[in-house]
Formats: sequence, structure tokens, C-alpha cells
Amino acid sequence: MGKTLIDIKRALDANVGKRITIKANGGRRKTMERSGLLEETYPSVFIVKLDEQQNAFERVSYSYADILTETVELMLCDEGESAQALK
Repeated sequence: MGKTLIDIKRALDANVGKRITIKANGGRRKTMERSGLLEETYPSVFIVKLDEQQNAFERVSYSYADILTETVELMLCDEGESAQALK
């Protein structure tokens, strides 16, 4: 991703509506991997609508600082291709 919060937000704004995979640090050596659609971006957070059959939650939100500090890793899922990290 970008080197500043503004760069990260701009990169996510350009990918609203696309499928993404999220790898999030769950603490105590736990890593959660979820997939869904990048639904909306706001000034401080972005929202991902998760796949219904795989997750108990309907939506999750993360801050841009989570990406900057590498607590959350995002990968863009292109149809028919492998996932690639958003940069």
C-alpha cells in the first residue's frame, strides 16, 4: 500500500466495489482471513461486506492506520486470476 494514510485511502477509493481478501492480525498468534466486497470508504475507515456463507458477520470495518501499521493486509481478487496485494 501507500506510504501515507492519504495514499492508502486513494488506492482503496479506486477499488470500491471490487472483491478483496483481508488478512488481519487477531492477536495471540491468530490470523484471520476473510473475503468480500470493498463496500465504502470514509475519511477514517473503510467497510468490507463479507461473504455470507463463510462469516458470521455481515460487515467489518478497518482504519487506514491498520494497513499502514501492517495489522491488516489487503489483496485484490481479480476474476480468474490469483490475488495481488494492493499497492
